[in-house]
Amino acid sequence: MSIRFTAKARRGLVALTVAAGLALGAAGCGGGDDKKPDASASTSKRGGSKPSTQEGQDDAPLAELRGPSGLTLKITAAKRDSGGFVTINAELKNDGSKTAVLSSQLTGNETEIMKNGRSFGGATLVDSKEKKRYYVLRDTDGRPLTTTGVQTIKSGDTIPIFLQFPAPSASTDEVSFQLPTFAEATIKISG
Repeated sequence: MSIRFTAKARRGLVALTVAAGLALGAAGCGGGDDKKPDASASTSKRGGSKPSTQEGQDDAPLAELRGPSGLTLKITAAKRDSGGFVTINAELKNDGSKTAVLSSQLTGNETEIMKNGRSFGGATLVDSKEKKRYYVLRDTDGRPLTTTGVQTIKSGDTIPIFLQFPAPSASTDEVSFQLPTFAEATIKISG
């Protein structure tokens, strides 16, 4: 993966995050106008575009992985992108009665990833058909392309998680997702 592509992907992710923040801000600043939107503004009645992974999900996750201390990782999407990678979106929830401290094992044991702090860099995808294991992608500074900096989760809280991997061959649509200290799960890749 080239440096230019990685930088371009990161800029796209930052732009998406900024756009989402602005949209939420605009929605929160709306006046007390209780008018309903015009029927012409609704695309769902005419079979408009399907929601993206960020706009909404079915209630059924691709997989739920149980971890220690009441933690549950719910994988909501695994999408193959045209750039040659797979992005996994998930939610990490603490169903326990106490604040959960995340294990340092989630970061993995690669020196380059460990020096960049807490992350989910220890996750892997396993393609048993092709007999290959895929590790979390890194940028040019060795930082993992995954959610970072999460050390604890309060009881009842849910945190959104993302991870990016190199894409398996186009003929592969199912892989095993592995995250240290969590159960393994088979997930289906879309796109």
